[in-house]
Amino acid sequence: MSLHQEETIVALATPAGIGAIGVIRLSGPEAISITNKVFYGKNLEAQDSHTIHFGTLRDGDFIIDEVLVSLFVAPKSYTKENVVEISCHGSDYIIASIIKLMIKNGARAAKAGEFTLRAFLNGGLDLSQAEAVADLIASSSKSAHQLALQQMRGGFSNELKNLREQLIHFASMIELELDFSEEDVEFANRDQLKQLILAINKVVSRLIQSFEMGNVIKNGVPVVIAGKPNVGKSTLLNVLLNEERAIVSDIAGTTRDTVEDEITLKGVRFRFIDTAGIRETADIIEAKGVERTFEKIKSSAIVLYLFDPRETSLTELKAIMDDLHQVIQENNSKLLLVANKTDETQVNNALTGFESLGEILNISAKEKYNIQLLEDELLKAANLSQINKDEVIVSNIRHLEALQKTEASLSRVLHGIDNPVTSDFLAMDIKQALYYLGEITGTVTTDDLLENIFSKFCIGK
Repeated sequence: MSLHQEETIVALATPAGIGAIGVIRLSGPEAISITNKVFYGKNLEAQDSHTIHFGTLRDGDFIIDEVLVSLFVAPKSYTKENVVEISCHGSDYIIASIIKLMIKNGARAAKAGEFTLRAFLNGGLDLSQAEAVADLIASSSKSAHQLALQQMRGGFSNELKNLREQLIHFASMIELELDFSEEDVEFANRDQLKQLILAINKVVSRLIQSFEMGNVIKNGVPVVIAGKPNVGKSTLLNVLLNEERAIVSDIAGTTRDTVEDEITLKGVRFRFIDTAGIRETADIIEAKGVERTFEKIKSSAIVLYLFDPRETSLTELKAIMDDLHQVIQENNSKLLLVANKTDETQVNNALTGFESLGEILNISAKEKYNIQLLEDELLKAANLSQINKDEVIVSNIRHLEALQKTEASLSRVLHGIDNPVTSDFLAMDIKQALYYLGEITGTVTTDDLLENIFSKFCIGK
């Protein structure tokens, strides 16, 4: 993909489908001249960058459309190349005709992510910023948008740049020692190097730990709605989603598999999972559903346990809580204990005796009583609404794996300092740490890595 920047590429930059306007983007050395061949209006090659021009696009004598052409002259563009954006009417026929016309005059169809790939190859973005562009496009909540924007603006990149610069200094000092190995001199102070590695390891460890939050922000907070059969789990899911997503029935065991859907509450995205009722059953299919319920609980950030206080004894609920607490502690999840089928007049009598279990939120899913309060408790449990804009959070699994490898390499450096090992082994481990940090920002790349990353982008971006 990196070997064809001399070619001019073209693609639709707006979503496919009929709309009021479509935007077609060209990038490459001939983007302006190719467009100028078929544009009837001003001479585009004589115009300044960041200007917009009205005219018609014609294939010979045939007028395809009246358009607005925006010019971005290199290097003042997203890709750092000449870029043209053609705003036309959003007809599928018109868009296809214009793209075909551009290809006819020397452009070629762009591959997935090729515009952003060129921005990276031409120094407009580093690799982690380029990946954040895709995350920004895919963001479906305020928190995910905020995280992607922070990364795209270089917050993560700047943190890694500082780490690499400090390591490079000591790596060069150790390399210098190797040149004078016969004279047994030490240019890199081992105590200073150890303090640096400890400081860098602390930052790397913090970034690794931030992935749990970053992954939740990016993909949504997974919330399992669990409980015995027929306590109103499906009714609650439907109320939260404000649609009939799950089947509701008085027959116990109706939900035999997990049902999932998403909502956004005050900028935080939640993935709700309605599960099969937890009970002993001889039904093979229902038993499989119960097994999946516990699998989902293990991978959830929040477990919302729903119970009917009129149909559940204190002893029974205590036993269930003991089982859930063990799973929750192992996975660092949070538990919300919710009493359903109660309203304001019934709650005092219904919850008598359950106070020893801690805080219990009472609702009536059917009557939509206290649903807003439940949503507030979910937001509080997620604890994502107040993200520090300056805090660097990792949300990409590729970055996480590279940081984990960096941490392992730095640990070997510390081991070598303490034992001690020769300078060549220290240099090797520091180079490995620099390599893995470089993989994140694209200082170190391979064609396979770039192909894998940018092939996941949409065409036109």
